[in-house]
Amino acid sequence: MSDTKVVLDTNALLISIGRRSRFRPIFDGLLSGKFNIVISNEILTEYVEILERKANIIVANNIAQALIHSRNVEKIEVSYKWNLIADDPDDNKFVDCAIAGRVKYVVTNDRHFLILKNISFPKVDIISVEEFLNEVEQL
Repeated sequence: MSDTKVVLDTNALLISIGRRSRFRPIFDGLLSGKFNIVISNEILTEYVEILERKANIIVANNIAQALIHSRNVEKIEVSYKWNLIADDPDDNKFVDCAIAGRVKYVVTNDRHFLILKNISFPKVDIISVEEFLNEVEQL
């Protein structure tokens, strides 16, 4: 198992799930332990809510169970809210989890996260889904 540890924003997870998605190697890499992810209760809840909307409750529950029982998914409690993203405060749950989980970066294509490039403390690096796909394919 790799020591790469990341937070996947919801869209990064969603676009990697489809069997025909060009980003499927990310989801497969997660399932096979090529890298680790960190999630909080808030993130897991959002994953399930969005998956229920985009697919159905069965798919949402199956993916939630796979994440909960995976050895390379670290579930943490976030004890401090940094509120670094003002334009979309809902995105802060991913940033706070990344800080608490001491991850390498947040995987996202969401433009709201770009503000993090201008914040030196606490430092949270971001990477696009495309860049992360390239990294996963090298693992």
